[in-house]
Amino acid sequence: MNLDRVVNIEDLHRAAKRRVPRAAFDYFEGGVEDEHGLARNEHVFRDVQLLPRYLVDVAKIDQTAPLFGRTYASPFGIAPTALGGLLRPGADLMLAEAAAGANLPYIMSGLSTARLEAAAQAAPEHAWYQLYGARDRRISEDMIRRARDAGMPGLVFTVDTPAVSKREREIRNRFGQPRMPLRLRLEALRHPAWLAAYFRMGKPVFENWVPYCRPGATADDVIALLRENFPMDGHTWRDVETFRRLWPRTFVLKGLLHPDDAVRAAELGVDGIMVSNHGARQLDRAPTPLEMLPTLRDAVGGKLALMLDGGVRRGADVVVALALGARFVFVGRATAYGVGAFGLPGAQRAIAILQNEIELTLKQIGCTHLAQLGPHILRRPGFGTLHGPAGG
Repeated sequence: MNLDRVVNIEDLHRAAKRRVPRAAFDYFEGGVEDEHGLARNEHVFRDVQLLPRYLVDVAKIDQTAPLFGRTYASPFGIAPTALGGLLRPGADLMLAEAAAGANLPYIMSGLSTARLEAAAQAAPEHAWYQLYGARDRRISEDMIRRARDAGMPGLVFTVDTPAVSKREREIRNRFGQPRMPLRLRLEALRHPAWLAAYFRMGKPVFENWVPYCRPGATADDVIALLRENFPMDGHTWRDVETFRRLWPRTFVLKGLLHPDDAVRAAELGVDGIMVSNHGARQLDRAPTPLEMLPTLRDAVGGKLALMLDGGVRRGADVVVALALGARFVFVGRATAYGVGAFGLPGAQRAIAILQNEIELTLKQIGCTHLAQLGPHILRRPGFGTLHGPAGG
């Protein structure tokens, strides 16, 4: 498929799947255990309908969105995606560049294959950093220092990885093991463009962890260090307090689903919460972020910024999340598919598709700006409208 024939995110998904070998693609596409949560993350959006209003002047639509003192071109950004270099060499910085060019925020994964300093340079004022808490707290504290010194405006502490989850696709593929099954090695031969880039650039390295290894460390040495420091099963709210003290700018917790945790975060001075189930990659029976969003909104109100990620594949999904109380939405797989399939132009196309769909959706429901969104525009089959004030 050529890029000029791409009309939606699913087209990018199919194109990326054709280009990237199965073992690598399963890492990005897969969930945990039976992957019921992965399906629910997407299906829950489809269960909510938008109630259109017509005979409204919608000639001019404003989808700009304020967040943490900055106004972005649209109400969504790029969520952290680990191991971007496995999709394509340089993928992390391509995503950063695409976000900055579109005036959107980009969250660099703590398991990226480029350095945070490079992301800060590629996307000044737009690149945030995702922190995975290391068992060696000195590593976490130094990463916070590096992100601060690089001028990154936001730190996103991901808290929903207290255990190594049972991602069965990865287990069957022996992902991360020295030798994958022969059938997968043979399958990779059907993806010559990906293979050529892989052999030219070598095995992707978790670059942000290299400074904590011995000089001359290999990719496998870095992986060994990561295994020593994960999972973050010993982290508690004390670590949140420590990281909050160390970080002078916007501080966000990613992965909360329980309202009591949201209240605790607000009490500790957290600036925002990303309601998330880690893309359904940690707990298969966790509720979807969209289902929990109204509950967390009721628990913390305007005390902090509520954001959401998980399952977003259409611009209409973004509108639904905003109507239910999200101030901002982040997408991960959608832009990963774009960069995996076509590089920087693919990431740019993913952003443009979502922006266009948001505008079309707002026009169809008779809303000219985001402040007009609220539960009153939503309807669930058999239950009528979800009553609530405008300005959600």
